[in-house]
Amino acid sequence: VQLQASGGGLVQPGGSLRLSCAASGSIRSFDAMAWFRQAPGKERELVAAIRRGGGSTRYTDSVKGRFTISRDNAKNTVALQMNSLKPEDTAVYYCAATSRTLIYSTYDDPGQYDYWGQGTQVTVSS
Repeated sequence: VQLQASGGGLVQPGGSLRLSCAASGSIRSFDAMAWFRQAPGKERELVAAIRRGGGSTRYTDSVKGRFTISRDNAKNTVALQMNSLKPEDTAVYYCAATSRTLIYSTYDDPGQYDYWGQGTQVTVSS
């Protein structure tokens, strides 16, 4: 299965973007899907993750209340709605997926994810 991320771009502070990740096959076997981001000179960090049924999610503290992750198993897509964007949200955003059954505390470990999209640039600047 290949993952294709899209939806990045340049947006002003306070604006919104919606990232989408489309899988080339079924995502039903993926226990967790997630969005990570990596800014220049920084490590890749979890932004948000969602379990298979969509009922369990995890967000990094800095995006809580502003970002929402969603998953559509029928359309084989996962989305990240980003509102109230800040300059510090500027990064390359990657979608990722794993078939492993993760525990909550490991959602943020990039090494637990087996499938990665190519990344999409998000730039928040006036």
